[in-house]
Amino acid sequence: MFNARMPKRAKTTVQLNGITCGASPSADGAIGGGQGYKRPIAPSAPPVKTLDELLRALDKARSGDVVFVSPRTTIDCTERVYIEGLVIEIPEGVTLASNRGQNSAPGGMIASDTFDTRPLIHAGGPNVRVTGLRIRGPNPKPCLEHHHRSFAEGRGHGYYYKFPTSNGIATEHDHLEVDNCELAGWSHAAIFLTCGYGHFIHHNFIHHNQYNGLGYGISHDIAQSLISHNLFNTNRHSIAGTGNSGSGYEACHNIELGQSLSHCFDMHGGRDRKDNTTVAGTWMHIHHNTFRCPKTAVVIRGVPEERADIHHNWFYQSPQDLSIRSDGNTTVHHNAYGLHAPQYRATSKI
Repeated sequence: MFNARMPKRAKTTVQLNGITCGASPSADGAIGGGQGYKRPIAPSAPPVKTLDELLRALDKARSGDVVFVSPRTTIDCTERVYIEGLVIEIPEGVTLASNRGQNSAPGGMIASDTFDTRPLIHAGGPNVRVTGLRIRGPNPKPCLEHHHRSFAEGRGHGYYYKFPTSNGIATEHDHLEVDNCELAGWSHAAIFLTCGYGHFIHHNFIHHNQYNGLGYGISHDIAQSLISHNLFNTNRHSIAGTGNSGSGYEACHNIELGQSLSHCFDMHGGRDRKDNTTVAGTWMHIHHNTFRCPKTAVVIRGVPEERADIHHNWFYQSPQDLSIRSDGNTTVHHNAYGLHAPQYRATSKI
């Protein structure tokens, strides 16, 4: 899964009527990070090579410090997660880093093969940064048979949740930054933002988080984030939210490479939570993304409290197909539709 090369990047923007639709690189480097990324972190102390070294370094770290994982090292946490319920805690203001993309380096890896990894890495305070790492989870599979047995055959949620699920990085604090990482194999979410504001998730390659029924690249509860310049592929939903009041995200200059188990960007509504409302988060702003995926691009399963604004995206689907679904309070304008001969639609409202 991590040894495969990233898919070759095709054209990601289109010019129609003098308007640019789709995802463009930033001054920090290519979409998805890696080679040429311009915000690398250099080690300020000897890099760590083992789990014990990593835990000791984080225990001693204070705000402003960098804990650097040695290049090409794999820190396998499987046994201690299984036996002890280990969670790697990053203190407030500390950066956990490696060197993904520098001189073609893959970056150090932190991994767990224990299905019940909840989470592997926890940001224990605000202003934590995770950068330049590969973070591998235990379950890259969709597990369609298990989902079918649980729901189509009527065994229900109790049976479904007997099979443990996993999270890669989680926080309930403000201002988590995750950049230039590769995250895959997390059956609940690669990044789980339970609370907090000002999160910034950018220049990552997030893929194979596709456990059916869950399977999120980035998931929000009562949290708000900026999600930009990421490559997504083979997730169930690359971005998702519970839709609770106070949640929202801006997603811009991201690319869906072509494989998705379900729709790509999501926000749950009241019927999913069964709270007798139609609330689907507070706001969403989705612009300048490229969706090279035949699945529906955006589904808002209710009504945002403020609004959703969806514009300047390039959708694989033609204008006749359903690229966006919402129950209301959503503005859709200045998007391009169709992969081979794109067409332009100026304004519509849902």
